[in-house]
Amino acid sequence: MFDLTGKVAFVTGASSGIGMHIARILAERGCDLIITARRKDRLEKIAGELQSAHKVRVDVIEADLAMQDAPAKLYRDARALREDIDILVNNAGFGKQNNVVDQTLEEIRAMIQVNITSLTELTWLFAADMKARGNGRILQLSSIGAFQPSPVYAVYSAAKSYVLSFSYAMNHELKGTGVSVTTLCPGITETEFHDVAGHEKTGFMKSFSMTARKVALIGVNSMMKRKAMVIPGFSNAFNSWLMESMPRAFSTAIAASLMKKEH
Repeated sequence: MFDLTGKVAFVTGASSGIGMHIARILAERGCDLIITARRKDRLEKIAGELQSAHKVRVDVIEADLAMQDAPAKLYRDARALREDIDILVNNAGFGKQNNVVDQTLEEIRAMIQVNITSLTELTWLFAADMKARGNGRILQLSSIGAFQPSPVYAVYSAAKSYVLSFSYAMNHELKGTGVSVTTLCPGITETEFHDVAGHEKTGFMKSFSMTARKVALIGVNSMMKRKAMVIPGFSNAFNSWLMESMPRAFSTAIAASLMKKEH
């Protein structure tokens, strides 16, 4: 286990799911935290629990990363609280289950802003500070959806493909600087994601589901080992390799059959 006493981590989307468990694991290892999400009440409850249980400092910033000015403001607010941030976790993200033409333009813009634009801006801002200091770790949340087109999740899946490609390339660019970028690509996980997406999980999907705690633990450990990318779970890793190896039309058809609503 890695001792993170004295380190500071900034975690987005920390009010629930994988982000909340990443924050908990970091606190368990002695890391101070700045946690952010839209739901301030949840953040404050989590902050109180972690400070009491692990004697770490936890600061809360309420923010909506769907807003264009949110990344720059978050960066400024975080730096005002703690000048040196050692770990950045870009966990915030969401998807909507529907055909693209049946989604509103506002929903599409919000998905792109949160999953791509805000993530890119925060990575750029914090990575520059880390590079100047000669040390830092970044954990990016992608998905096994990054490995194939996913009808009814077209925008979300494409965004996660961007996260994987962008982060993998940036990790290579930063070699030798003391800064690393790790991309976590979970499969079906026990979080609020599908509730937000308006997607009832099928029995098949539930059979492959992992707990958010387990996914978070794999992600944190991989980040500390400076791995470029990790897919939690053997079946997820194998299926991602298989889908990526297939002709794209075939993998898209399979994804469509798995992602459609169960009637």
